[in-house]
Amino acid sequence: MCGRTSCHLPKEVLARACAYRDRHGRQRLPEWRDPDRYCPSYNTSPRSSSPVLLSRVHLEKDADSSERIIAPMRWGLVPYWFREADLSKLQINTSNCRSDTIMEKRSFKVPLVKGRRCVVLADGFYEWQRRQATNHRQPYFIYFPQIKTEKAEQVGAVASPEDWEKVWDNWRPLTMAGIFDCWEPPEGGSCLYSYSIITVDSCKVMTDIHNRMPAILDGEEAVSKWLDFGEVSAQEALKLIHPTENIAFHPVSSMVNRSWNNAPECLLPLHLLTGKELKASASSQKMLQWLATKSPKKEEPKTPQKAESDVPQWSSQFLQKSPQTPKRGSAGLLERWLKRGQEEEPAAKRPHTQ
Repeated sequence: MCGRTSCHLPKEVLARACAYRDRHGRQRLPEWRDPDRYCPSYNTSPRSSSPVLLSRVHLEKDADSSERIIAPMRWGLVPYWFREADLSKLQINTSNCRSDTIMEKRSFKVPLVKGRRCVVLADGFYEWQRRQATNHRQPYFIYFPQIKTEKAEQVGAVASPEDWEKVWDNWRPLTMAGIFDCWEPPEGGSCLYSYSIITVDSCKVMTDIHNRMPAILDGEEAVSKWLDFGEVSAQEALKLIHPTENIAFHPVSSMVNRSWNNAPECLLPLHLLTGKELKASASSQKMLQWLATKSPKKEEPKTPQKAESDVPQWSSQFLQKSPQTPKRGSAGLLERWLKRGQEEEPAAKRPHTQ
């Protein structure tokens, strides 16, 4: 499952982080298409726009399929067969695509067979762990392990918010396998490009957080094969789709639970927030004001709070097993529930408009 991501790097920085070699071995940077539609965000939810990598030949028929483009696309694939002008009437959840059923559903099978493969770019993604004996869910930020440089400390060694800002100097973006489609509005107009993130069973280190994770393409070779549909068939490309253990994570503030909270504190390590006042963004303040004046007041249920020492601080630490975490043997029941299209993050409502 992947229901929330972060991608806040500036356009130029993101392009440099996606440097690659083309078929002739030349060092290249992917070219941006529609860069003005890219809106950096610390808290991206489905139905919003996110940057993806794709082969240039999807947009230019005579191009080399090994050359790459970065383009913002709508998160939540709109199938080619959808005939309503109002996208809110699409009743299926297409933000994620399960790897084990990708060839069974035409919404995903047709784009895959056509070679419409993309790589979804992000700083990382968020996932929620249900805490033992409570209704509280602890959010985690999950990303590639980062390389220590002269300016940036290792993420796990960060001791202050100031040091945390330095880790972005040489950040390696997370590269998630996706498929996309081009939807033509029934009343005419420009095509809408949209994508779905492929998901797999969680790797061992993530099992105690959630039983599903994005299909992460770890390394340039995997990214290249996934994108180059001219040389790599769908059958061969699907061999790249599997869990990876090469991830790191840390707990973050529950402010990320609300999709309208878009601030650096969303992904700041939880231990760095001690004594730090969280400031709501302008949109958050408007929402809070509306809630205070116009919405019916409800008494919040009281739940016991875990001490800070009980919250795992980094991926290298022991994750507390929760009896409510689904076991592999019960995965069938959970999968049937997931297929209803209800993969929701906690306390975050899906927007009803595009």
